[in-house]
Amino acid sequence: MTDAAPRAAEPVLAIEGLSISYRTRAGAIPAVVDFDLAIAAGESVALVGESGCGKSTVANAIMRYMGRNGSITGGEMRFKGRDMLAMGEAELRSLRGAEIAMVYQEPFAALNPSMTIGRQLMEVPMIHEGVSERQAYERAARMLEDVRLADTERLMSSYPHQLSGGQQQRIVIAMALLANPSLLLLDEPTTALDVTVEAGIVELIGEIKRKFGTAILFISHNLGLVHEVCDRVCVMYSGDVVETGAVADVFTHMRHPYTRGLFGCIPLPMAGRDERPLTAIPGQLPLPHERPHGCNFGPRCPWFAAGTCDAGEVPMIAAGIDGAAGHRARCLRLDAVGEAPPLVPEAAEEAEAVPAPEGDIVLDVVGMQKYYPVHDRSIAALIAGRSVRWVKANEALDFDARRGQTVAIVGESGCGKSTFAKVLMGLETATDGAIIFEGDDIAESAVTDRSKAQIAALQMIFQNPNETLNPSQSVGSQIARVIRKFGVETDRAKILQRVHDLLDLVKLPRDFAKRMPRQLSGGQKQRIGIARAFAGNPSMVIADEPVSALDVSVQAAVTQLLADIQREHDTTLIVISHDLALVRYLADRVVVMYLGQIMEQGRVEDVFAPPYHPYTEALLSAVPVADPQIEKTKIVLEGAVPSPLDPPKGCPFATRCQHKLGAICDAKRPPVHMRADGHRIACHIPLGELEQMEPVFRRAKA
Repeated sequence: MTDAAPRAAEPVLAIEGLSISYRTRAGAIPAVVDFDLAIAAGESVALVGESGCGKSTVANAIMRYMGRNGSITGGEMRFKGRDMLAMGEAELRSLRGAEIAMVYQEPFAALNPSMTIGRQLMEVPMIHEGVSERQAYERAARMLEDVRLADTERLMSSYPHQLSGGQQQRIVIAMALLANPSLLLLDEPTTALDVTVEAGIVELIGEIKRKFGTAILFISHNLGLVHEVCDRVCVMYSGDVVETGAVADVFTHMRHPYTRGLFGCIPLPMAGRDERPLTAIPGQLPLPHERPHGCNFGPRCPWFAAGTCDAGEVPMIAAGIDGAAGHRARCLRLDAVGEAPPLVPEAAEEAEAVPAPEGDIVLDVVGMQKYYPVHDRSIAALIAGRSVRWVKANEALDFDARRGQTVAIVGESGCGKSTFAKVLMGLETATDGAIIFEGDDIAESAVTDRSKAQIAALQMIFQNPNETLNPSQSVGSQIARVIRKFGVETDRAKILQRVHDLLDLVKLPRDFAKRMPRQLSGGQKQRIGIARAFAGNPSMVIADEPVSALDVSVQAAVTQLLADIQREHDTTLIVISHDLALVRYLADRVVVMYLGQIMEQGRVEDVFAPPYHPYTEALLSAVPVADPQIEKTKIVLEGAVPSPLDPPKGCPFATRCQHKLGAICDAKRPPVHMRADGHRIACHIPLGELEQMEPVFRRAKA
């Protein structure tokens, strides 16, 4: 959490009673109602809530990008005291980019793939300020340094596709800052990024506030990021602000039931599923034209009181605890909500997790390697005898998974997680080593060469449910196809009954079998993906970032569902994720990978507590935590992951390690320290010193 920002006498942005509607054939649909917001120079304010609650609508209204059918139907919006609603198009164009800048969720979509980074950056001061090319180049290069990007000359001559996602996002932020805007709008700026890159962006946003005094509107569904980035927060639900105040006040004393519901959906890196089960918010966000009478959240609220909550419009009420000023909530049951027990019991992180029973080994990975050839036909490469080089995507992987266990594979993008999954599924074949699955070595067996039983036994849940369902077939027919394909049932009536049983399993109505994918929400599509994965009675399911594309409330429901189904069917689950809080919740064992190699592995409670591998420590430090009562060690990794074409000779993490010993780390492969219960750490630091490490997470002292 950042220090409170100084408040200016005149807010940079002041919004009062803003209402936004969209015209449709059915009439005007109110998207945002009576919205208030003020942001001072050097202050950051967050908008949080589920998809469809109106967050991005507000940002687009500030930029006046609402499409042909969108319009502001009421209220006031002032920028530095100037009435924005009275501005003409020419005046608005002069503000956009120069005074008000926006950074969108997907950085690659904001960059022109046919122009170099330097040319795109230079356009900003050249167009808005009319400076020369030389001046524009110098300013662009300095701004790249300000957003902590090294090797600026190379970056300026690079194209967007030659940069990583984290570099692209920093370029977009640099572009937004080049005109020194007074207001910066950030719409989910870290959603697609690794947790370590995300930590760097969070640090960068803090530096922007301090250095430039920029007012920041931060839109996110990640409450942990909001806690670390913002001074104040507005919680939105169905077009209304339902709670607002200083982040520390709102996050410590949640007064609105919806705010409590959002926090109940979030896994914490200090507590597993046995210590703190996730609680999904029941029901769904109402459509704008179907809002209930009275409190919009009433149909989903555990504190709903008929005759009170549905009697009429609910106003914002002072909700501060211990004299906290500015903390307000749109709720008539504040006293009842305030008496509820805390969402995170103080002893949660100290509770003993219930270990999963040790079953037979289902998967045994022994020395598995996967290399990709890269051909260089240049004269220099031919003379040097290096016409073929190898990308070492996986290097000597050794671990196992037992029946009924959940094994998580974690690490940054490019560490080899998905490559291993492709080899396991038969989409690729291993270069060397063995993958023993239920007694058969499948390492060099492509999916086309595997038996029907082997394919049925290994199924996958993909990251994006939209891309895994056939849009031209009903949900039921897609599940039924798997049942027929693997010979689970052949009789039509029994196949239909099996489809219905699977829909029951993922807690969806049976009539969903007749629906088309376009008629389902993202969370419902992912549940269908889970049902389809379990349709062939697999003994192992690989889940590749299974909830990263979903809202926090849907994430909680799907995560809990996945854990329940896995336990019920005694299925081995391999979870690939960069969300370590989710891993702490789901996993029994964890494998930490870096640059194709395993740095650490063991039981989840061992990996998430000292001693850590320095890379594990850095990953944990990068996890955003929404609980103000939790303090954590701050580690921001510098530099980029080395190329797998030319990995370090010694420890692969040596080039970025915060605890590097010296030349030995660069020259020799680290030994593997063996601890109890299969906890292994590959590091040159003596085990005794590693065991003296401080925990990354600790409860703040009162």
